[in-house]
Amino acid sequence: MTYRVCFVCTGNICRSPMAESVFRARVEEAGLEGRVEVDSAGTGDWHAGEGADPRTLSVLEENGYSLDHTARVFEPSWFARLDLVIALDSGHLKALRRLAPTKEDARKVRLLRSYAHPSTSASHSPSDPAQDDLDVPDPYYGGRSGFTECLEMVEEASTGLLAAVREDLEGRVT
Repeated sequence: MTYRVCFVCTGNICRSPMAESVFRARVEEAGLEGRVEVDSAGTGDWHAGEGADPRTLSVLEENGYSLDHTARVFEPSWFARLDLVIALDSGHLKALRRLAPTKEDARKVRLLRSYAHPSTSASHSPSDPAQDDLDVPDPYYGGRSGFTECLEMVEEASTGLLAAVREDLEGRVT
């Protein structure tokens, strides 16, 4: 059975495709590419059909990652096939939990950086102000350094996320 993870940000051209690329590389390094499917989407349609932001691509390539990407919008019907929906900031977390058709689906939504902080539970309530500290800031309106910072945050959280996914996979009956 395939374990499916979808990263979600605003327009699906900066943070979520970056997280998709990094996490896909971690999955491959772990030898799990046949068992874990990685994807991304946005909460809005501003960039649907476009490629990733050139700054995202540049920072990824400079750090050894590849990405073939077309932006798209997250659809509530996807919850049925996804195991985890990873929000890049608390605004996405709230929006995704509102879109979730069921409470069970809403529990699939987690903040990416919650996996970088083992002492922080990934299941905080969506109104918990401490979650703002776990946001991956949107680099879109800033300079190149924001994209580099975004990559660092994504890489840091991807290790913990991979451990959580591996644990979920081991707990499944195959």
